[in-house]
Amino acid sequence: VPSDIEVSQQIVKEVGLLSIVEVGKQVGLTEDEVIQWGIAKAKVSLSARESRKDQPDGNYVVVTGINPTPLGEGKSTTTIGLAQGLGAILGKKTIACIRQPSQGPTFGIKGGAAGGGYAQVVPMEEFNLHLTGDIHAVTAANNLLAAALETRLFHEASQSDEALFRRLCPDGKEVSPAMKRRLKKLGIDPNKKPSDFTAEEKSAFAPLDIDPSTVTWQRVLDTCDRHLRCVTVGQGAKETVKSKEKEGERLQHDRKTGFDITVASEVMAVLALSRDLADMREKLGAMVVGYSRAGTPVTADDLGCGGALTVLMKDAIMPTLMQTVERTPVLVHAGPFANIATGNSSVVADEIALKLVGKDGYCVTEAGFGADIGMEKFFNIKCRYSGLKPKAAVIVATVRALKMHGGGPPVSAGKPLQEEYTEENIELLAKGCCNLQKHIENAKKFGVNVVVAVNKFKTDTDNEIETVKKAAMEAGAFDAVLSNHWAEGGAGAEDLAKAVDAACKACDGEAFKFLYDVNKSIKEKVEIISKEIYGADGVDFSDEANKQIEQYEKSGFGNLPICIAKTQYSFSCDPSAKGVPTGHRITVREIRSCAGAGFLYPICGDIMTIPGLPTRPGFYDVDVDLETGDVLGLF
Repeated sequence: VPSDIEVSQQIVKEVGLLSIVEVGKQVGLTEDEVIQWGIAKAKVSLSARESRKDQPDGNYVVVTGINPTPLGEGKSTTTIGLAQGLGAILGKKTIACIRQPSQGPTFGIKGGAAGGGYAQVVPMEEFNLHLTGDIHAVTAANNLLAAALETRLFHEASQSDEALFRRLCPDGKEVSPAMKRRLKKLGIDPNKKPSDFTAEEKSAFAPLDIDPSTVTWQRVLDTCDRHLRCVTVGQGAKETVKSKEKEGERLQHDRKTGFDITVASEVMAVLALSRDLADMREKLGAMVVGYSRAGTPVTADDLGCGGALTVLMKDAIMPTLMQTVERTPVLVHAGPFANIATGNSSVVADEIALKLVGKDGYCVTEAGFGADIGMEKFFNIKCRYSGLKPKAAVIVATVRALKMHGGGPPVSAGKPLQEEYTEENIELLAKGCCNLQKHIENAKKFGVNVVVAVNKFKTDTDNEIETVKKAAMEAGAFDAVLSNHWAEGGAGAEDLAKAVDAACKACDGEAFKFLYDVNKSIKEKVEIISKEIYGADGVDFSDEANKQIEQYEKSGFGNLPICIAKTQYSFSCDPSAKGVPTGHRITVREIRSCAGAGFLYPICGDIMTIPGLPTRPGFYDVDVDLETGDVLGLF
């Protein structure tokens, strides 16, 4: 099989793409519901869902995986292969819903997320790079809010409340819609003229009095850059304020902060969980950036920024339509990184897909990284907000990763695999199958049927494949099948498609359940996830995390679901602890509020919210053919 980009370019040039309007017509989209964005992609209007609201939903299937090696185990490839198997081979109306890849891993270690081989989205270079600009929009919105926050801190430190009010509400200028939201929150008549405000109302409205030590909002960029994890801002010559204690002295108005990768931004989570434009406006405005010195949450709407953020995001709310190598439809929306974000495709993409495919069709959606994080968040956060009930979970496993979990040598990007991975080793493999079995056990707790897809690599032997299948069935999987979609496309996933079809027919969705009641305390919810999903003995909360929990519960955020950030490589917080670690505890070092998106975000162990680059990143291989304009070296 040629490289992924060679396959993609061969399909585009020699086989040809179906026009994107025709791709939409396959599943009943009308021309006015397809907003073309170049030749190979289009935005899909949310009216596609609204006009079909009375139609029954299709079968809802989530694709997840075991704890992976740093090379990835082909979860996106399996998602596309399964959709091709169901659609192109079995003739079922099917839409794959996947996430837009981050530029970070595309130019780092892991590469893109279009799938691979003959089970990928094409053109893969358009998919893996800018697509329709959603991630750029998220970056712009996030950083506008960061700038609004920083500038408010600066101006409040450098002027009186009266001067601040005069500048926010100059004579002759109406109160803006964003300011009216803050006035309503404060119990002040939003239609009142600024000139009629009392001194008390001016003092309540103008200063936000943000405590800098409580600020959790960070800037973002869509690049792996470890040197931005901790930075100091406000060091310019003009970023000084008058000292309130010493006459004539000016103080540098600086503070320590940091960057996250864009796809871990709360703005991305808002995009993934919003139901429509109005819902997104409310969520963006409700995002909390920090607290006042009186302990009151300060939001994007308090900063007057919610409307502007929505303007930047208004096109991003629409999913992007593309196609696979076999011309089956794909909806691309929201971002990856389930280790440090929700890591699932969007609610609106799944809702649109389920309505378009109809009662007997399939929406195959993707949850990021291992099932302990991506699948758990899919069930407990995404499905809780969407109200959708999945029927089946596909867990992707590879012989390679299971050997690693059985005690095999480390697997590293850019280094040849050692012989344990390229030669048959049943003993090592059998030891590692406990990892797969624990993921099956976890998935069954949510009341869905589990199908294991053994993603085939060329060095896998028949005995090894059978070992994995046997272990899966012993753990209670509905079925376990070999899938060779990377080399054979949809035909290679035919058995997987049949197994998923049978699993969905055997489940009416009514058995689906959540792992925890959101009305439990924050600590209880974190402990339930840690014990039930990760197999931990308990949870240790830092002093900072305990302080944040107390603040969030006082603010009314205690009933939000939990989105834990931790390593994807292990059930524990230790990425080197393979298989199913026992006797471990989860360490929560801080908890961020994502009140706008609708969850709390405990950060555990040593996980970083912006990755770094290796010594030899993938960008070394990327270039452009100056004669044809073709992209070279993406993988």
